[in-house]
Amino acid sequence: MDAGHLNPDRFFDPEPETRRAARLLYEETRALPIVSPHGHVDPSLLARNDPFPEPTALIIQPDHYVLRLLYAHGVSLESLGVPRKDGGAVESDPRAVWRLFASRYYLFQGTPSAAWLEYELSEVFGVHETLLAATADRVYDQIAEKLRSPEFRPRALFERFNIEVLATTDGAADTLEHHAAIGASGWKGRVIPTFRPDALLRIASPESWRAEFDAFERVHGSQITTFAGFLDAIRERRERFRAAGAVATDHGVIEPLAERASDAAFLFGRALAGTATPDDERRFHAHMLMKMADMSVQDGLVMQLHAGALRDHNQTVFETFGRDRGGDIPVATEFTRNLHELLNAYGNDSRFTLVAFTLDESTYSRELAPLAGHYPALRLGAPWWFHDSIAGMTRFRERTTETAGIYKTAGFTDDTRAFCSIPARHDLSRRMDANYLGGLVARHIIGMDDARVMAHALAYDLAKQTYHL
Repeated sequence: MDAGHLNPDRFFDPEPETRRAARLLYEETRALPIVSPHGHVDPSLLARNDPFPEPTALIIQPDHYVLRLLYAHGVSLESLGVPRKDGGAVESDPRAVWRLFASRYYLFQGTPSAAWLEYELSEVFGVHETLLAATADRVYDQIAEKLRSPEFRPRALFERFNIEVLATTDGAADTLEHHAAIGASGWKGRVIPTFRPDALLRIASPESWRAEFDAFERVHGSQITTFAGFLDAIRERRERFRAAGAVATDHGVIEPLAERASDAAFLFGRALAGTATPDDERRFHAHMLMKMADMSVQDGLVMQLHAGALRDHNQTVFETFGRDRGGDIPVATEFTRNLHELLNAYGNDSRFTLVAFTLDESTYSRELAPLAGHYPALRLGAPWWFHDSIAGMTRFRERTTETAGIYKTAGFTDDTRAFCSIPARHDLSRRMDANYLGGLVARHIIGMDDARVMAHALAYDLAKQTYHL
């Protein structure tokens, strides 16, 4: 696919009846406002509204999808200008980084990254030639020129992208100063935080946990010496997030285990002493997921659970460059037993909503769809990360719809740090859902009128309903 020459039927099934229905459904949903209830855009971007510095800082360096595949082909992160933790030398010429990226652009053919990048180049920046080594400088100059104009500042793009609401992901110790600045600016864009306490629960990493805990005490405003005080402080921070507009919490786990520990106060004491073990952390984290669910029942924040990512598998990359550089790898997960205690405690409560995401596709039809097809509180999150793709979205619908239906899914979440990829990701999702529903129409499983309602729900309504937006 050539940037600037995007086929209007891209991603649709070549079978004529399916494609015809998909076109009609997509046309009815493509211009709907974007609701983005989970993502990782830095809120300072919209608080400051400064011009983007240049193309590499916008398109390449924040995108771990891009970084991981280039690294897999032997391209060093230093050569891509990614900062080292030790301050060591990296490529400082963004044009050189862009040329390197352009010379390897072919590596993304057939991946969702290519679909997103080609949409960005064509639809966002008006680039009408394919990115190659020979065209790198011309494309760079076109984008750089656009970025210098007021129409390409973050808030202007937010409005142009027709974003109705954008949720960021923020640590429990975050001061929320950028959200406050957005609110005080008079700008009407809705940018809301999401409470993510993961770093507070990694008690088996004493140095990093202590740094996070100290920061948490500072924003709380007083010393925390007991487990009861710790829980009270978390409740207070959740309320601060809610006051800033938050509608959800987010919890990233390898294993989605939630069960009470009778010795949770003892485990917290071991954390304070710096002696907690990995087994302590596992049991403490499982207990805290139960406490977080209980708090969600009380304060109404939707609880998101992202399971199955083994973070920083590449220790060398992590130690040199830090987190979120493409070194996270999926692992097998189990939900039915691991969530048994949580769902029996809260899964029948109308005040509670749990949205479950997984990197283990084998659980879709075996566990998650049956669980969501029974427990009122459980909804299925969108295909996430490695499965946020053309085939991955189709597999998700095929493996969950017959058991749970579409109305137990939570709408689309783009989960991106790359701001300009937001409309590209939502466009791909809307196309794939239109194509899936078009196939049901072509096979006379549903009628076109029902498909229209379902397409609108998948593109817009379900995210708003799930997250109380």
